[in-house]
Amino acid sequence: MAFGFFKSIVEKFTGKPVDWDELEETLIRADLGVPMSMRILKALQARENVTAKEIVEVTRAEIAKVLPFENPPLRPLPSKPKVILMVGVNGTGKTTTTAKLAYYLKSKRHSVMLTAADTFRAAAIEQLGVWAERLGVEMIKGQYNADPAALCYDAYTAAERKNTEFLVCDTAGRLHTKSNLMAELTKIKKTLAKHDPDAPHEIWIVVDATTGSNALQQAREFHQAIGLTGVIVTKLDGSGKGGTVIAIQNELGLPTRFIGTGEKLEQLEPFNGREFLERMI
Repeated sequence: MAFGFFKSIVEKFTGKPVDWDELEETLIRADLGVPMSMRILKALQARENVTAKEIVEVTRAEIAKVLPFENPPLRPLPSKPKVILMVGVNGTGKTTTTAKLAYYLKSKRHSVMLTAADTFRAAAIEQLGVWAERLGVEMIKGQYNADPAALCYDAYTAAERKNTEFLVCDTAGRLHTKSNLMAELTKIKKTLAKHDPDAPHEIWIVVDATTGSNALQQAREFHQAIGLTGVIVTKLDGSGKGGTVIAIQNELGLPTRFIGTGEKLEQLEPFNGREFLERMI
């Protein structure tokens, strides 16, 4: 959807009366979410003899009202580590995205420490370790099946001692329907708060753009459980539809902070609302 969505609307609805059911299906299939789709339809139905050009204009205008064009830069805190907790379900590319974020921060000349708090998968610890070595950043890890909350606590201690600006904690992928695993995230959050009442300072969910409405549901459940502060959307380079960015912002008020557009380390970029809207052409 993020690439060529408006063009497809023009092709589909030019030269014929608007079929409202077809337009509704088109908007929902683009992963805009039902509330946003209904909002666009309502704005259009208030007009007479709607053309394909008007559909695009109104859709753009309604999305622009929701999508924040300002994405505040990621800045360190004055005298303590800024903690970013990475959460999400399995398979969204969370561990790789954690490495990409570390690469991004290093490219901005910030000091970074990683925490392999996914202690349920030995492969995840190894994977993040490989990335950390390649990036030249320190990684705090524990034994397989170690307590991730205690590990994050120790990592904060290490980051504070070394005056590290950013501490990025990669947590285990978990289904949002598993209450015991969600409770574990709450424990990590409370444990970090023993160091700093405001920590973690950011809690970002990593969602896969190709999963459509499932991404919205994941964000909804994680937000309810631990209070998210932002979203990273991966796989926007292929079949991933960008509508989930708009649906999550519209329904949950959660801004997309970064987007992943490929497998390479440098293919994680800060989200830009204006550019995103332009890419929809």
